[in-house]
Amino acid sequence: MAALGAARCLFRSYSWVKNVDQNTRILVRCSRRMLCSAPSDNSSPDANVKPQFMDAEVQDILTRITGLDLEKVFRPIKQELKPPTYKLMTDAQLKAATQSAREQAQRLLKMPPVLPERKPINDVLSEDKILEGMDTAKYVFTDITFNIPHRERFIVIREPTGTLRKASWEERDRILQVYFPKGGRRLTAPPVFKEENLKVVFGQDRHEDVLDLCQVQFEPDSSEYIRVHAATYENLEKMGKYGLLRSTRHFGGLVWYLVNARRVDGLIIDMLQKDLLQDAVSLVGLFNKVHPHSEIAQEASSQQASGLDLLKIYAKRESQRAGYIELALQAYEQTSAESAV
Repeated sequence: MAALGAARCLFRSYSWVKNVDQNTRILVRCSRRMLCSAPSDNSSPDANVKPQFMDAEVQDILTRITGLDLEKVFRPIKQELKPPTYKLMTDAQLKAATQSAREQAQRLLKMPPVLPERKPINDVLSEDKILEGMDTAKYVFTDITFNIPHRERFIVIREPTGTLRKASWEERDRILQVYFPKGGRRLTAPPVFKEENLKVVFGQDRHEDVLDLCQVQFEPDSSEYIRVHAATYENLEKMGKYGLLRSTRHFGGLVWYLVNARRVDGLIIDMLQKDLLQDAVSLVGLFNKVHPHSEIAQEASSQQASGLDLLKIYAKRESQRAGYIELALQAYEQTSAESAV
């Protein structure tokens, strides 16, 4: 019952998901600035640099693979009931409204960033033994100036032992939530993110709700954010329920996770079974970009393979389930031949 009760918070927090877009954009900009400011010994571009999730070409591939199902994007969600609105439209107005809905859906499908885990903060500023034992509580000192980015905000803690240190990431998140509260975020994480409760929610096929709430509660580079996403992706891969995230903003993250782990066999088979051949080809193309030194990438490059030929090379050189992929390809070719007659 505790697990089920904890899971109910998913729907209550759904409305806050949209509010985190601005914060994640700021975080991505800060991360890029830090990366760009790092010293470089070689000014020439490195052709072997691994593609990153936020690269334009990677985002284009992931967006195409995600799909755009308007009925799924705009499906009803549990929230305050409002009376429906009916409009009489001409064909031209209906066409314009449909185009507007597609543009809005594309904005709603914008993928959350995928960032490396932030490095721990262990900076000790001073050891003042004269203050040891003066109090049993910790003292927190926070710069609450409004025009300072949260990542650059100075927060320090005075320990009862007299040690003055910088606040850890977890402490910073809690303190910032006190002074600058974000809608939908709690000071302590909801119990739904505990491993035993996640299993209950996954059993109800509510993976998207978990990821939505996770995006509200945690920073994209926090260990908890990464842990919850990995657990969700692993469960989807294990159960083969890729369709639960297709045409949602989280599908690109799932694809990126599986590509980096070199475990896209199940997703390719699922795409072929759903007649998404071009998506499967794009997926293998992304795999080759992320793993340019793999056998399939080198053979596909030498043969300039594309389409079905690219998938056949993948099944031959990389797949751990080559038989399933070959059967799926045969079924697809047979279906295409029958429909062409």
